[in-house]
Amino acid sequence: MPRRVDILGVPVDVVTEPDALSFVRERIRTHTPSRVVTVNVEYVMHAYKDSAFAHVLQTADMATPDSAGILWAMRRQGEDVSQRVGGSDLIWSLSEQASREGHRVFLLGAAEGVAQCAASRLQTRNPNLTVAGTWAGSPGPSERAFIVDLIRRSQTDLLFVAFGSPRQDLWIAENLLHTGACVAIGVGGSFDYVAGTARRAPAWMRDRGMEWLWRLYRQPWRWRRMMAIPRFVWRVTFGGHASSRLNKEDM
Repeated sequence: MPRRVDILGVPVDVVTEPDALSFVRERIRTHTPSRVVTVNVEYVMHAYKDSAFAHVLQTADMATPDSAGILWAMRRQGEDVSQRVGGSDLIWSLSEQASREGHRVFLLGAAEGVAQCAASRLQTRNPNLTVAGTWAGSPGPSERAFIVDLIRRSQTDLLFVAFGSPRQDLWIAENLLHTGACVAIGVGGSFDYVAGTARRAPAWMRDRGMEWLWRLYRQPWRWRRMMAIPRFVWRVTFGGHASSRLNKEDM
């Protein structure tokens, strides 16, 4: 199992993208239900005030570093990490792996028609990819039974959920075992990026940890959410407890 560090009470694994791919492949091979969370600064700061969400993150089977701020906090603890491992990249690499391994994938969430368009584009890139199903839906309790039954009947191996944070990870924690899927991962706005209905930051901005600035430029209304970044830096630097390494059995 990968080494795990504590970032303001949220565990994050010291992993690369190949590590995440290997983890998912093994969990599907052994039919072991597993949750993957991609941790960014907003996740940590939300968990700081929401104990239910904090518990979901603390009990995830794998937690990947998904922002420049998280990488910075990990490096402060002496970890040699340089690249984020986020849902917007994993959806492509996991789909490629699924096409090779014969894994069945299901895309849940986003606006009407977006998941279906994203699935089509993933299959264009990976002709052997088996899409078990797509559904827009919502994380509301009124749709829970229908969605769970839909996924269970599709015999899904890998479930991508795009309900947005924190709803997607809360939904996965509550429903994964009922769906029969082996691995589930929250991917936020990734369906929109894959489908082409939204644009990601240019590669040079992503490489320099500036994707947050691109999102603020494209979606100015996010400025309140971006205030999590300076608060995070302050707490890690002066008032946090981001200094301990954790073992899986500690969580």
